[in-house]
Amino acid sequence: MSKAVHDMRASLVSILALCAFTSLISACGGGGGGEPTASDNTAASPTASASAVTESAELTTPGLRWRGVNLSGAEYNSTLLPGRYGFEYFYPNQTSVDYFQSKGMNLIRLPFLWERVQPTLYGALDQTELQRLVGFVNSTTAKGITVLIDPHNYGRYRQQVIGSPGVPHTAFGDLWYRLAATFKSNPKVLFGLMNEPYGMTTENWVGAANEAIRRIRLAGATNTIAVPGNAWSGAYSWTANFYGTPNAQAMLQIADSRNNLVFEVHQYLDTDSSGTTTGCVSATIGAQRLQVFTDWLRANGKRGLLGEFAAANTDTCKQALNGMLAFMQTNSDVWVGWSYWLAGAWASHDPFSLQPVNGVDRPQMQVLQPYLN
Repeated sequence: MSKAVHDMRASLVSILALCAFTSLISACGGGGGGEPTASDNTAASPTASASAVTESAELTTPGLRWRGVNLSGAEYNSTLLPGRYGFEYFYPNQTSVDYFQSKGMNLIRLPFLWERVQPTLYGALDQTELQRLVGFVNSTTAKGITVLIDPHNYGRYRQQVIGSPGVPHTAFGDLWYRLAATFKSNPKVLFGLMNEPYGMTTENWVGAANEAIRRIRLAGATNTIAVPGNAWSGAYSWTANFYGTPNAQAMLQIADSRNNLVFEVHQYLDTDSSGTTTGCVSATIGAQRLQVFTDWLRANGKRGLLGEFAAANTDTCKQALNGMLAFMQTNSDVWVGWSYWLAGAWASHDPFSLQPVNGVDRPQMQVLQPYLN
């Protein structure tokens, strides 16, 4: 999902949400580079117990381990910082979690903003915002659902690109050191490094990602890490060079001391793969656009996660969506799972939304349902 269309949709749903604020708010979830001190990270430590079988071990078994949805809201209105909680942005409620779990989903991708969680680079995490994040994660993982936490910043902090003088790699690593220290006791948490980096060299992004991975492991976290590619993380463009060095080449330099990571891509079905329009190129375009990335995974012994994809309610789009899901199922030796974009009580007006309306499933859910059983 491109940043422009995401911000436009977020502004719209925030306005709509104001009309329903009274009923919704009770349902909503609650220059350095040195290592942070323990006091910076212990206040919001999760309480969910570790599973005897870790996510890392489960990754050794082929198959679609995770199938779920993006619950949007905490990343809304990135130009309004920090923004008013309950007005400009929201954390998801457990009613939505319960609905998607009842459908057979076991993964929630949770977008949020870096600047709200860490208002100052290298500074302590904001305890009020962190408690919202931790509260949602604890409530959700206690139900057996995995949560992929996702700084939804497009490779930026306050509009400055990671790797620029204002936001060095060490600052990105510092964020992840603190988040890892907070969530390392909960194996049901996946660490999604960043949503859709773009506008930088692929080598720069690899350097930033490697620093974040290094700091995550330094914090003692063994959690699975989801590593996105450059250029909005497009599956279709994994081997392309219009953005510089192809992800297919540069991402082979990603290093993890625990060898416990997956590569995250996004893929939409419209003409330019941006997800900015509801049209779909053809009934087969979903599977076609995943092929090149799938081939790369298999050739290099890697595993992939489709972090965002969506379809509008048209026959062509639903056929393309079905084809995409079937393709991942067929190639489950290299695919670990998927999360559909999007849902949330405040996203019901989005044409891609899976959020039920008045208790009625969306048509897209009918397409997903056979792959959730």
